[in-house]
Amino acid sequence: MSTATLLNYTYDDYKKWEGEWELIEGAAISMAPAPMRIHQNIATEIIYALRKSLEEKACNECIVSFENDWKVSDTTVLRPDIVFSCNDDGEKYLTKSPKIIIEILSPSTAKKDETVKFDIYEAEKVDYYLMVYPEDLKAKVYTLKNDKYTKVGDFTNEKLLFETIDCALEIDFKEVFKRFR
Repeated sequence: MSTATLLNYTYDDYKKWEGEWELIEGAAISMAPAPMRIHQNIATEIIYALRKSLEEKACNECIVSFENDWKVSDTTVLRPDIVFSCNDDGEKYLTKSPKIIIEILSPSTAKKDETVKFDIYEAEKVDYYLMVYPEDLKAKVYTLKNDKYTKVGDFTNEKLLFETIDCALEIDFKEVFKRFR
């Protein structure tokens, strides 16, 4: 039996593990230690902005959530920092592709977020993927067009309108980042 076969984990294995993990194509990936305060504080500001925008749009079938498992397949379970999802009735984990995923990058997660997760989110047809860089107070925004991510831009002081989703939410990055300048 090869080592690769021994290390091919599934969701049934994953749900028994202690600690913070993600499962990517059968490989167990340990998550970084608790994030720095700026990471959590920026995440809080983004969640607040999305919830406020969501309440104004009255999209009752959608929700903004923080660090929920998303079971992509039996061998891939991810835990994005922030998700905006609609019509997902999963109780233990997300079962459908979120409309928006936001990852707040740290030095220990940046490479995975910029490559591996980028590719998975694109393949799973997540409408928007935002990578937030706390040290630079910048968000790189990508949207799905013709099944490929296209860069919308880098946001530092601008408003982002999520035009291609039903709820047409927005984030004002000037407001999100103002406490950290």
